[in-house]
Amino acid sequence: MTAELAPATDTPAEGISGLSRQAIVDERRAVYGYALFEQPRDRANDSAVVLDALSDSGSNAVAGEKVVFIHCALENLEALHFDLLDPEKVVLEVDAPENSSAEDIERGRLMLVKIRESGFRLAFGPTVLRPAFASWRPMAAFIKLEMDRISNEEAERVVKAARASGKAQVVAEQVDTVEQYEMMKRFGVTLFQGQWFSQPSTITDKTVQASQATIIQLINLVRREADLDEIEDVIKRDPTLSFKLLRMINSCGFGLSSEITSFRHAVMILGMNRLFRWATLLMTISRPGGAAPAAGTTAVVRGRLMELLAAELMPQEDCDNAFVVGVFSLLDTMLGMPLAQALSSVTLPEPVLDALLRNEGQLAPFLCLTKACETGDSVAFAKACDELQLSNHQVNWAHLQALMWADQLDR
Repeated sequence: MTAELAPATDTPAEGISGLSRQAIVDERRAVYGYALFEQPRDRANDSAVVLDALSDSGSNAVAGEKVVFIHCALENLEALHFDLLDPEKVVLEVDAPENSSAEDIERGRLMLVKIRESGFRLAFGPTVLRPAFASWRPMAAFIKLEMDRISNEEAERVVKAARASGKAQVVAEQVDTVEQYEMMKRFGVTLFQGQWFSQPSTITDKTVQASQATIIQLINLVRREADLDEIEDVIKRDPTLSFKLLRMINSCGFGLSSEITSFRHAVMILGMNRLFRWATLLMTISRPGGAAPAAGTTAVVRGRLMELLAAELMPQEDCDNAFVVGVFSLLDTMLGMPLAQALSSVTLPEPVLDALLRNEGQLAPFLCLTKACETGDSVAFAKACDELQLSNHQVNWAHLQALMWADQLDR
């Protein structure tokens, strides 16, 4: 899992705009895909920014097997080049313009027909449900509904109208609370976009589940490089742990000539220091407390993104710590308790604790930058890039690489 470096780039002030993402989760609360957009947000320019980032990353995989939603202004569709994109993995979001004439709507329909014939799926806002856009509706694979712009009553009406109008799936956008998620799920919505699933818990009297306690004990033993027999005794308490750990290591590969087949084999090949970071990943797939699977996936993306960004500036040990900071930044959500309480049972390096608990130290700006890639906070994004002397190009490259890497672990 050695971090690769981004291609050579210009000065931090130059390069393409920053890339942000919001996860789109399904009814199981697992990541279905991502909405990718520019920061600061410019809806008319989102598609150009994403295409530039993909071109620089040298990959058309976008986010692995996950579906990606990219906003495209209708008037820009003919000028954009989509040859870098896999139509099966990309959904193009197109706004149905307000107050359009019949001629404009027909002109738009002809452009959209060409896009559909290329294999791309289309997403529209609720405006497409108006009678004037009846000719667009058969092309809709998704209808996106922004929760911050309508009342609950109107949301229910729109969902019913969308389900009655065809086979399009409704995506509830700007879902910021569990209550909104539950309400829209009751209305029949199956896809949800927003940050609600990663909200930290404020419950202070919750205890760690038995399976999670075993993982924490394993992490602590690996951290202090305990005797292998002692570590294997812990692993034997949960036979799935060794399987999950080896599956994750082998899924991402190290250019090894043969598959790693046991914990001892992994220690011989990787060493305890490298295994520590892999052991932390076990927390992202252990969710007996009810945390959304999407929270674990987001933690993995954060860890890999922080590692790749740190690789531009720091030695390997610090990159390992950056990875752990990213993964454990959602430990409160994954364990269902405040972060300080969650971290109290884990033996971690001081630089990791500085970043997680005090927002201090050399790793704190990396965590701020990583979070800004999710929230679209352009001010925090620019400040962290400037402090770390990283270009937008480097961050965008690392961001897409992290999404693809996390997808490999998710399969």
